[in-house]
Amino acid sequence: MSKLKDVLGRIQPINMEYYFKAQERLDNLTKPKGSLGRLEEFAKRYVAIRGNLRPRIEKKAILVFVGDHGVTEEGVSAYPKEVTHQMVLNFLDGGAGINVIARHVGCEVKVVDIGVDYNFEPTWGLISKKVAYGTKNITLGPAMQREQALQALDVGIEIVQQCVSEKIDIIGTGDMGIGNTTASSAITAVITGRPVEEVTGRGTGIDDETYLRKIEAIKKAIEINRPDPSDPIDVLSKVGGLEIAGIAGSIVGAAANRIPVVIDGFISGTGALIATQLDSRIRDYIFAAHRSQEIGHGILLEKIGLVPFLDLSMRLGEGTGAALGINFIEVGLKIYNEMATFSEAMVSEAHSK
Repeated sequence: MSKLKDVLGRIQPINMEYYFKAQERLDNLTKPKGSLGRLEEFAKRYVAIRGNLRPRIEKKAILVFVGDHGVTEEGVSAYPKEVTHQMVLNFLDGGAGINVIARHVGCEVKVVDIGVDYNFEPTWGLISKKVAYGTKNITLGPAMQREQALQALDVGIEIVQQCVSEKIDIIGTGDMGIGNTTASSAITAVITGRPVEEVTGRGTGIDDETYLRKIEAIKKAIEINRPDPSDPIDVLSKVGGLEIAGIAGSIVGAAANRIPVVIDGFISGTGALIATQLDSRIRDYIFAAHRSQEIGHGILLEKIGLVPFLDLSMRLGEGTGAALGINFIEVGLKIYNEMATFSEAMVSEAHSK
């Protein structure tokens, strides 16, 4: 039986009393009020999420969910699907973009095989939670069974529960899966009601011919499967992906455990879209690290109600943007905890009016 209902029942609004108390401290630091902008926002939101007036970030993790997509049969990507498992091996060897950035910001990378069409040898750093060997071709029928979508959501919840036991203070989400921008565009189009062309980008850098095939594949998938926009699990199971479900589950689990979660780009954003459709209170536990170059990402962030930190024209995925975002939150929290107040520094405050 799925854990989802019980975990959703544990989610509470963030503690606004802590939010306002954090604001008081920020306003008393040796600077003009609000002068550190969004860094101050990150700090007070972190305090409110954790329910702790002087929290610290000691342990950080990026959860990279990986899975294959049957829709690659339609020629929607610049790369063959074998790249998914090849990149997983690269993650485990420490040679991918996420590994480099994570090392720089001090994040552990946890790679979760939730649906790769490949059998990996047991390897340190790989968490094997395979629900299926990839999704089905969504132009021919549902991506997965509803029960598989729920199982994949549960995987995300379980991984976060492991993070809780390891006393991880903040998590970021990442992904790998050739074909997953096609699934993400389909989900975004269904839930936002926007035309497919407005939410579909070029993913791995596809040419015009491949881009047109991608758009037609998404339209066909939506027409054949008729996903219900009011039922996020129906949408997920019919046109989604296993790694998207895992990300969504991890976000639900993070909110239930009062752990801040930093989402990466389009794929992670799609997971967040599913999670917030399940319970709108989850939004307050999410930080959007950046705006992806994928055109659908900005649209889904607007739908959720999240404002990204950065716009660096990134579109790699893997959790690269999330790792950068965690770094900014940590800076904001260090300012909150370590900067002197006016009284501590014996600095005169601004004149009251």
